[in-house]
Amino acid sequence: MLAHGQTVIQYVEQLAPKSIAMEGDKIGLHVGTLQKPVKKVMIVLDVLEEVVDEAIAEGVDLLIAHHAVIFRPLKHLRTDLAAGKLYEKLIKHDIAVYTAHTNLDVAEGGMNDWLAEAIGLTDVQVLETTQTDNLKKLVVFVPATHREAVLQAVTAAGAGWIGNYSHCSFQAEGTGTFLPREGTKPFVGEQGKLEAVEEVRLETVMPASRQSAVIKAMKAAHPYEEVAYDVYPLDLPGKALGIGRIGRLPSPITLRELAAQVKASFSLEGLRVVGKLDALVKKVAVVGGDGNRFVSTAAFRGADVLVTGDIYYHTAHDAMADGIHLIDAGHNIEKIMKDKLAGYIKDRLEQEGYQTDVIASQVHTDPFHFL
Repeated sequence: MLAHGQTVIQYVEQLAPKSIAMEGDKIGLHVGTLQKPVKKVMIVLDVLEEVVDEAIAEGVDLLIAHHAVIFRPLKHLRTDLAAGKLYEKLIKHDIAVYTAHTNLDVAEGGMNDWLAEAIGLTDVQVLETTQTDNLKKLVVFVPATHREAVLQAVTAAGAGWIGNYSHCSFQAEGTGTFLPREGTKPFVGEQGKLEAVEEVRLETVMPASRQSAVIKAMKAAHPYEEVAYDVYPLDLPGKALGIGRIGRLPSPITLRELAAQVKASFSLEGLRVVGKLDALVKKVAVVGGDGNRFVSTAAFRGADVLVTGDIYYHTAHDAMADGIHLIDAGHNIEKIMKDKLAGYIKDRLEQEGYQTDVIASQVHTDPFHFL
């Protein structure tokens, strides 16, 4: 059984909801349609013509990219020019393109967490908060025979967490009544007869960003044809969400050693370093992509060094004045998302029994070389 295109994207948006993207970011479906079965998905960092050629050769139906293929409004669609030729190939070969950018950057367990993990950081926190994932309360009424199944389903979808405690809920027993009318197929009772069933009022909390996934999981596990449930907003802050991460190395090392470690971890030809190479560093911030505007934030948070990309000349001088070191590992370190996101989607599809294949692009899209 092949997965529908929209099903694949639902999994992406459960990891990186569109609601957490930065304002104005060009995310979502850019080319083609998701209303089709998908045989093969390819995860890419950049949608370049070489990448599209790779997708055609691999028989790919859907590209999931980090960087937008349509970033600025199109003035024309000329197939005798590079951009138009790329779109022509996508459309002729029925390849859809979906972009997950800053929502993947911000997401817990997304881009910046993958980068922090690759560097070996511990005690990782958000570097700059962009929003708080406020909590909501889910109340659902479940027959006593299915309380455990529903609880397990909603917690697996992201509900029931308070701090480091999972499966948090409150349950109260009572009696539910209903009268199945014509056209119903009741799990308990029969049409035209008032029924009274021993039920459990199951209450738990969930992040607002996980509401859709939690409700879907709850309904799938619930035996009733029509599920009685309520969702209440809570005046309680949830987890901080934002750009970048900051954490600690297992032990202090020199800036030179950290730079070598970063170079090896991301398979880089080279990188640029700002600061004293023999200085010891312990607290490290990381921001995927262009991190120029986060230098002062990293310094304020007490980072010894910021690992990022695209550092400007004058920003480097400002960092030196602020006493923070920089490792410019390049924008392309975000290529880590290809294997990570491919693995995540592949696992989700296999769990549901889908036979859609998921691969990571092998095309190297970094435009720079070190000589």
